[in-house]
Amino acid sequence: MQKPQAIIFDLDGVLTDTSEYHYRAWKRLADEEGVPFTREDNDAHLRGVGRRESLLYIFRDHHITEEQIQEMTDRKNRYYNDMIKDMSPADLVAGGQQLLQSIRDAGIKMAIASGSKNCRIVLERLGILHVFDGVADGYSVAHTKPAPDLFVYAAGMTAIPTGACLGVEDADAGIEAIKSAGMQALGIGPRYRFHRADKIMPTLANVSLQAMLDN
Repeated sequence: MQKPQAIIFDLDGVLTDTSEYHYRAWKRLADEEGVPFTREDNDAHLRGVGRRESLLYIFRDHHITEEQIQEMTDRKNRYYNDMIKDMSPADLVAGGQQLLQSIRDAGIKMAIASGSKNCRIVLERLGILHVFDGVADGYSVAHTKPAPDLFVYAAGMTAIPTGACLGVEDADAGIEAIKSAGMQALGIGPRYRFHRADKIMPTLANVSLQAMLDN
């Protein structure tokens, strides 16, 4: 994998594991509404997907109004925010501070491309918001992953052409977005999850920059 001029990170499931909090918040909502929803549903269909799209998947067999969609997405978000209140730098992936510092020391730009609207809050609680040259979040673009827009927007914040960027994602929808943006793609998670990643690693925990870039 060629050395990139910028690395664009997804947040949830890559630099911190807030995906469990998302699952618990959706599960609580689904249980309250009497709709079946399993961890397998979550992992297969909601990873890397926006809030509205996630709700529509969970309630795919039910007719729900726009008003209900708004109320339920707001309720889920309240549950999630309650759960992440106690997040701290300790919730950053093991070795994460050292990895980010080594990327900075190598002169490589960094940005976040997260579909989450709570992204900045999580980055602040992890103590790493200041590290990035830009943060693209759920408020930044109209079309979220698998559309390439979020990664293109994040690359723009680093002033690096997309072809010289590496995108890092834990969801196949995110990898699709990265590849559609013309970037190299690093998938984080089990190999079966990804179809177009240029490289796959199980985790970023205690990983060096060199290991990220080695073929």
